Amino acid sequence: MSEAPPHQIVTACVVIIGNEILSGRTQDTNLNYIAKGLVERGVRLREARVIPDVPAVIVDTINEMRAKYDYVFTTGGIGPTHDDITAECIASAFGVPLILNPEARRILVERYKTGELNEARLRMARTPEGASLVANPVSAAPGFRMGNVYVMAGVPRIAQAMFDGIKYELTGGPPILSRTVNCNLPEGTIAKGLGEVQERHPDVDIGSYPTFSRGAPEVNIVLRGADSGRLDLAAEEVAAMVRAEGGNPVIS
Repeated sequence: MSEAPPHQIVTACVVIIGNEILSGRTQDTNLNYIAKGLVERGVRLREARVIPDVPAVIVDTINEMRAKYDYVFTTGGIGPTHDDITAECIASAFGVPLILNPEARRILVERYKTGELNEARLRMARTPEGASLVANPVSAAPGFRMGNVYVMAGVPRIAQAMFDGIKYELTGGPPILSRTVNCNLPEGTIAKGLGEVQERHPDVDIGSYPTFSRGAPEVNIVLRGADSGRLDLAAEEVAAMVRAEGGNPVIS
């Protein structure tokens, strides 16, 4: 993976496409997997959207996101059925024809036995003109890349294998590091002090995540940033603030 210039933040968005997600019938697990992989590559996931299988919504969302972020990753809608419309919508978003991709067709011909590659399955070989393919090591039918938009399947095992295949070609910024300060105090007790630490360290993202352990309130305070020294300094300030409030902080 090549790296962006020092201190440049590289951003991404995930667009999850499918009525089955919005209806609750299917639970998405791809977002978490992609988010963790992007962190490894120094790419910051800034936004995720779940949208229906509606052409105008897909086209408008893709055009908005690809102009706003360095990378866009979509999942869902590239299968063999009538409601798999992502490929044609991406073509519309880029203003190019939808074609039967010769390389994608070759892959499917090699995958299926004689007579099995019917019209429905050939739908999975359609891509926008000019797209490059994203390999599918699980079931062969490829995804594709158009500009800064990566289009992947919705089935978790396939989507995650596709993402693993393209992850290392992403140009990332500085690796995103983290520190966690756990404390045995309610969130309301530390809110004011935590806000003051954040003001002193605008280059560090500080999040507060309350939980209960053994029936008592606790808070995990997660600090993220690219500079290890700045993270350590901010974490120590958070720990000192917790101690001042009567808590017992643990930094990990």
